[in-house]
Amino acid sequence: MTDIQIPQAPKAHARIAFLGAVSPHWEVYSEWGDQTIIDEFRSRVLARLVLLPRDDPQFRRNMARIVRDAERELISIEWDMGDPDYEF
Repeated sequence: MTDIQIPQAPKAHARIAFLGAVSPHWEVYSEWGDQTIIDEFRSRVLARLVLLPRDDPQFRRNMARIVRDAERELISIEWDMGDPDYEF
């Protein structure tokens, strides 16, 4: 028996946008998908990021958690950091 995972199509899409230096720093916009899934995902994302600017050391750890959460929930995400030259 093998443990091969078949890639599944995403159920929803979200764009996580950095709003700027003044709190709240982040917002989650839904592009498509089930609104209930997006609302639950948005609440988890904002709980992790709302008070963190993008240059805070805790941001990278929370970003990794959000990516894993999105993979688990089959949500495709994109990050809008407000600066096209920002490097992850």
